[in-house]
Amino acid sequence: MRLLVIFCHPSADSFGAAVLSRAVAALEVGGHELRLRDLYRMGFDPVLSRTEWEDYLANPEANHARQADHIADLQWAEGLVVVYPTWFYGPPAMLKGWLERVWLPGVTFEIPRFKGDRPRPRLQNIRLFVGLTTSGSPWWWLRVIRDPGRSLFTRGLRPLFHRRARVVWRQLHSMNNVTAAERARFLDRVETTLKAL
Repeated sequence: MRLLVIFCHPSADSFGAAVLSRAVAALEVGGHELRLRDLYRMGFDPVLSRTEWEDYLANPEANHARQADHIADLQWAEGLVVVYPTWFYGPPAMLKGWLERVWLPGVTFEIPRFKGDRPRPRLQNIRLFVGLTTSGSPWWWLRVIRDPGRSLFTRGLRPLFHRRARVVWRQLHSMNNVTAAERARFLDRVETTLKAL
């Protein structure tokens, strides 16, 4: 399977980088074809400019041209793997900016024509979504507040994919208080999960 792997963490020495390394190794063992995009190492600019905002609906092709490489990656992929830390109950600003600047009308969805309609999906090529993340909050607290970070991907963006797309989510909770053994178990779980895809 062709998989686009998006990594978002400012530190190459982070636990997130260890998750990425284990994930990539497991996917390669499985024979998947990977494109890895490390948003921080690429120097991706997450800021939506005024020009981009003005072109969003009025001239979407201009924004498509600005993000042609990232759009080509999305259109090439059959699956999407996102590795990132959960900060303030959601993805880092870098990853959120990637969504805002790359997941454009005419690329990932069509703007509804009528009030009350939902966006029409354009990522029918995506048949697998994998989210790998960590969070400082305990699992029970995220459940109380309805886990907004997870919901963004698995409820908000999921409808843009193929209607039978599989969703896999692995999250290490209470990240700031886990032991080395718990981190190792999480890495093993990531590896086992991805080898089974």
